[in-house]
Amino acid sequence: MCDDESENGVGGVVLERVATLAAGLAERLLLAAGDRERLMVAIAGAPGAGKSTLSAALVEVLSARGERAIVVPMDGFHFDDVVLNQRGHRARKGAAFTFDCAGFEVLLRRIRQREEQIAIPVFDRRHELSRAGAAIVHADARIVLIEGNYLLLREQPWCRLHELFDYRVFLDVPREELQRRLRQRILSHGHSAEFAEQWLAGNDLLNIDHVLGGSVAADLRLPG
Repeated sequence: MCDDESENGVGGVVLERVATLAAGLAERLLLAAGDRERLMVAIAGAPGAGKSTLSAALVEVLSARGERAIVVPMDGFHFDDVVLNQRGHRARKGAAFTFDCAGFEVLLRRIRQREEQIAIPVFDRRHELSRAGAAIVHADARIVLIEGNYLLLREQPWCRLHELFDYRVFLDVPREELQRRLRQRILSHGHSAEFAEQWLAGNDLLNIDHVLGGSVAADLRLPG
């Protein structure tokens, strides 16, 4: 399972596998939802695990079942490059400390309270920035899929999010496969092989190890 089909060199077989995983997970989530007014689902995993792809597939499956579902991505809470440069953190963009976890927590608490309309930021990968109010969570969205790398970290401040999740999913992908996918993603953006290796060693692999070694147990682990 991959974040982007073209970036990771996958084809119809993998997309079919994602659809199968999504169908099975949708059944579990519907069972967990029961007669709840809202189910908050964490979909976590290391960078490159396929969280975005699975989340999008889940929305399709749930919508086909008549359920109103929406994805709330953690990536919308990236600190802007201006802030990262001021703090000397630009080279670690994507690390846990380069996100506004406190702001993300406030948003999730509002979503849990089922306010009528909640604007959420969405990260624009093409321009490498977050767009405020790029999507709306409506009160009738019964299943909310929160996806991001660091949702299940056991450390502060991320551990404060755990009580907001009704169901926790972790995508389990071998470190070597994550490295392969991320290398291909970097190359697909037009960077050199040398840059890709430097970025992997100095940032992405550190983030992978942080997630794999620092996350609490999930209700369900799925192969990514």
